[in-house]
Amino acid sequence: MPFDFAAVAVPFRMQPGLRRLAPGAAQLTPNRPGDPALAAKLQVLQQHADEALLQVHGFDAAPMLARLEAHAAQEHPQALVCSTHELAAPLLGWSLHGESVQGDGDPAVGAVLRSLAPPWRRPGLLALAFAEDFAILDGTDATIPWLAVCLPSHWSPRQKVGRHFAEVHAPVADNRVLLAASDHLARLVTGAQRWERFVWTISPDGALDHHPARTALPPWPAQADAAALAARAWFRTERQTFIPAPELEQAVFTIHVEARPLAEAITTPERAASLHDAIASMSTAVLAYRGLTDARDRLLAWLAARR
Repeated sequence: MPFDFAAVAVPFRMQPGLRRLAPGAAQLTPNRPGDPALAAKLQVLQQHADEALLQVHGFDAAPMLARLEAHAAQEHPQALVCSTHELAAPLLGWSLHGESVQGDGDPAVGAVLRSLAPPWRRPGLLALAFAEDFAILDGTDATIPWLAVCLPSHWSPRQKVGRHFAEVHAPVADNRVLLAASDHLARLVTGAQRWERFVWTISPDGALDHHPARTALPPWPAQADAAALAARAWFRTERQTFIPAPELEQAVFTIHVEARPLAEAITTPERAASLHDAIASMSTAVLAYRGLTDARDRLLAWLAARR
């Protein structure tokens, strides 16, 4: 699902921004050979699997992963077929029969799956079959005990696994509303209703993997005018959804990261106006947190010319 510009709120505030998913609305996006998310995830799992696939010692992720697999197979039967002993990703040409990796698709996919410890091969294939990253949220204590996150946005999954929802969001600028609502939100999204939210920023780098230890964002060019700066800017978005299992008091948190050149994202005066007004209303702390301090005035000038 493309980014919904209705999520660009004015004035800008760091808040949950949850909205109910319509019945039948899809939550997952199948990967196909050549897709940017698949290529980026493969690179991470080839080199940094231990920083992407994480869980708290002793946590049993199997019931929630079975729920995720069943949801994915029902929503996209062409992309995932699952049973107790088999998991197949037909679009990728690879499957798992028990712990055995079989297929004739891109050899890089098979090599990555074989390199993973056997308990991580099913989650690994699931992660590659879809553009979304996944995390399990436990509503009983508002913690995140399991993660399969290859494409984080300036945060380290290793520093978040096992931590309370409030701790996870502690570094976020102007986070009072998020922190105050953390326990309530954890109970809400692990209930029966499905929820989604959208997050956006503007970045000087279009890579999908923004792990802080792997990606050093380039500075905004000091001498570039508004047009030149905008030509180098990327509109980075996340669609986040929750696949709940109320009987387990848990949910799978899905994160779909996309990045488009800013000029390709701002296609109407209405979009330019909403983005302009949202950036103009950001606090100093939020601008610094998002790395937009040096770009703010030039971005506003570029957007103002298109509203």
